Amino acid sequence: MWYSLFIVEPKVNFVPSGSVTSPRGFLAGATCAKIKEKTEDRLDLGVLFSEVSCVATAMFTTNKIKAAPVALSQRLVKSGTARAVVANSGCANACTGERGLADAAEMAELVARSRGVSPEDVLVASTGVIGEHLPMPRIRDGIGRIVLSRDGGHDLARAIMTTDTVPKEVAVTLDGFTIGGAAKGSGMIHPQLGTMLCFLTTDAAVEQEYLKAALRKAVDISFNMVSIDGDTSPNDMVLILANGLAGKPESQDDFQEALNQVCTYLAKNIARDGEGASRLIEVTVDGAASLDDARLAARTVVSSPLVKSAVHGGEPNWGRIMAAVGRSGAEVEEAKVDLYIGNVCLVQAGQPLPFDKAGVVETLKEREVPIALNLNLGTVKATAWGCDLSEEYVTINSEYTT
Repeated sequence: MWYSLFIVEPKVNFVPSGSVTSPRGFLAGATCAKIKEKTEDRLDLGVLFSEVSCVATAMFTTNKIKAAPVALSQRLVKSGTARAVVANSGCANACTGERGLADAAEMAELVARSRGVSPEDVLVASTGVIGEHLPMPRIRDGIGRIVLSRDGGHDLARAIMTTDTVPKEVAVTLDGFTIGGAAKGSGMIHPQLGTMLCFLTTDAAVEQEYLKAALRKAVDISFNMVSIDGDTSPNDMVLILANGLAGKPESQDDFQEALNQVCTYLAKNIARDGEGASRLIEVTVDGAASLDDARLAARTVVSSPLVKSAVHGGEPNWGRIMAAVGRSGAEVEEAKVDLYIGNVCLVQAGQPLPFDKAGVVETLKEREVPIALNLNLGTVKATAWGCDLSEEYVTINSEYTT
């Protein structure tokens, strides 16, 4: 008798119009506090709240210049628990000294007082212009006007946008639990957390140490594989709150898979919405000798200004891709590399092949541009995401405060 062994992947279901408040027990709301004076009726201040205490963990920017809300939240999350997050856009509250720290702490206190919880249970996030102080009178008034609801996750996703053109939010279900997420990010995006905020929630019951490890794994294959412009900011954070209202997942693997799906979805949408971008670039490196090599090679290609410019112009200059792989620091042997743009093989075993130039140009002009390399040195694969580099990116960032 013959037996076959099948590995069944967990069935992750995306929630229609899902948001960070899709998991049970989470509420959110937002308001227009006019943190930037010229802002007209744009949501810029929001609160995420759990009806019960949550297990909490977070990852933060690797930039050695850290914004006041990052410094505060790093300290608070060490307790392993939290109930709420207060976030604003329009002002980063970075490089603002002792006053900035006091302002971040006051934001936590204001939310805590309004919800009847401890300030130690309120994490703080900010995004926007560096080097400006928060307009605290407007924030005090704004927090007092925020109404929390089960549908408020959509408003929260909009409230954290800066140069983003669309909100980024998602929720999935699996085995009776739900994971939701909201993120922002459009510029200053690079592996190791670029200008991005990401708030994740779940009603699964998980232990803090496991949650910490699961978040790191999910971030490593998603947000740390995104690059828009090579810069990282002082404000970045990815945090997750787990309130346990749905009970324990059937397996930790299922929870990890669902979390991976949420983070990857949000990461790809950050790359897709890069400042001035018109195309999403997906670079997959296979056949690497190690995971570090696969990730390094993929991130280097997707980060290359020359590759990004070529994609923007529909320029099939594949030599730029090979050059990026060669300088990535990954183990590479030229005589073994295969390179594809879309379904077209341009290089095989390190040798150039004749190809349909017009067909490759058309692929480069699609909304999503797949680039694949096989290093043929091992069995490890990694994927990175980025976007094209356009004239509009320069315009946006040369006029950001003026």
